[in-house]
Amino acid sequence: MSSLALALRLTPYLSRSSSRQTGLHQTKLSDAALPILAFGTVTALLLTVAGGSQVFWSWSDDIAGTYQALAVVAMVLLVIPLLTLGASAARLAARRRDDRLASLRLLGASSATVIWMTIIESTVLAAIGAVAGACLYACAAPFLGLIQFRGQSLGGHAWLSVPSILGCILAVCVLAAASAALGLRKVVLTPLGVRTRQTADGAHWVRGVIAAVVVVVGVVAMGMLSSFGAFMVIIAVMGGCFGLALLALNLMGPWVLRLQASSQLKRARRPEQLLAARTVLESPKESWRQVGGVAMTSFVGVFVGVGMAVADTMGSSTSDESTLLVRDINTGVMITLLGSFLMVACSAGVNQAAAVLDRASTLVALDRVGMPQKLMVAARVKAVMSPLLLVAGISASAAAALVLPLAGPALLTRPVVFLTVGGVFAAGFLLVRLALAAGTAQIGQVLARPERYASMDS
Repeated sequence: MSSLALALRLTPYLSRSSSRQTGLHQTKLSDAALPILAFGTVTALLLTVAGGSQVFWSWSDDIAGTYQALAVVAMVLLVIPLLTLGASAARLAARRRDDRLASLRLLGASSATVIWMTIIESTVLAAIGAVAGACLYACAAPFLGLIQFRGQSLGGHAWLSVPSILGCILAVCVLAAASAALGLRKVVLTPLGVRTRQTADGAHWVRGVIAAVVVVVGVVAMGMLSSFGAFMVIIAVMGGCFGLALLALNLMGPWVLRLQASSQLKRARRPEQLLAARTVLESPKESWRQVGGVAMTSFVGVFVGVGMAVADTMGSSTSDESTLLVRDINTGVMITLLGSFLMVACSAGVNQAAAVLDRASTLVALDRVGMPQKLMVAARVKAVMSPLLLVAGISASAAAALVLPLAGPALLTRPVVFLTVGGVFAAGFLLVRLALAAGTAQIGQVLARPERYASMDS
């Protein structure tokens, strides 16, 4: 029997055995609901961004290029974080199966069988979420069509074609399958280490070097935009610089958190400080997923602030065309900021809830050895909130470095930029804190019924 055929037969049994083993119908639903929610949000926002942006490419007059450049910037600033959220959702869908898949490997299942089982399950969850997201987009598209640019409503231009919608759903499924397969490398290579919780989730310093090089190259490229000549090349370079910088920040994030946690561990004076630092060091990548949404939003916030500064500078113009452009810039930056906040809210909620579910058996074990619930909550809050200011500051600084060659110091240091970035910081921190409050509330539910979770790792 081929590995794919065997995986198709074993995957349903794996899900049912999980339910019987843990006695947790509620947890099983959470395992599925969290990735589906994330995939649905990703798909709905991707379709909304694409639908709202496509109208700009139907214009061909003298000012159309300005709108197209702004559309590319907005799409990159939203699409890259959304794809990152989609990849996190795929890893979430696969991560809860690591133990059982590692056990199958130890019992003789081939690597191909384990990989196919994970891909199938993650792809099914992604497909369900993507279809739900497409339905949500269909409900939102009529309202999206009411938004005005250049004095006219988007109207029917906000609707994507059926092939485009199906292509987006397929892309989300492919992203889920690829992310799930990559996330299972440790299960395939070291099943015993996964099963006995002995694998380490490291973050090498090379990540920081790569990110720094990418940002420096991006700053140089942005300073040379005028030498590229062709307008489409300039747009491609801008979009590429912003997109690669966001990916570089996502790559560097776990390494930065590991450095900060190592420093905090040496200076820890209270139990919650020690536990928080150990939590981050145990899995810097997972810790980054808790705060990465704020880093992405902080990056977007700098561009939003600069856009508002540009609109404020042009506000004194008496030209009708300039007046419309100012109004449209303000509309665009508000839509971009709203989309970014929706992304960080979904990312924070999904990852916080998943973190508590993943550590449920550990929480039960700590409770049984006498650790107070208040201390668990305090450690959880500190592990998440402590790195926020650092990652947000690094992200905003990288965005400022990229936009400096375009905007110049005078525009970048206008009060509206600082006020916007400060507001983004505050709103992002508040969203993460609210999600964290909801996640820590689950700790009490876990400890109230410890028998449901105690056997999850056995």
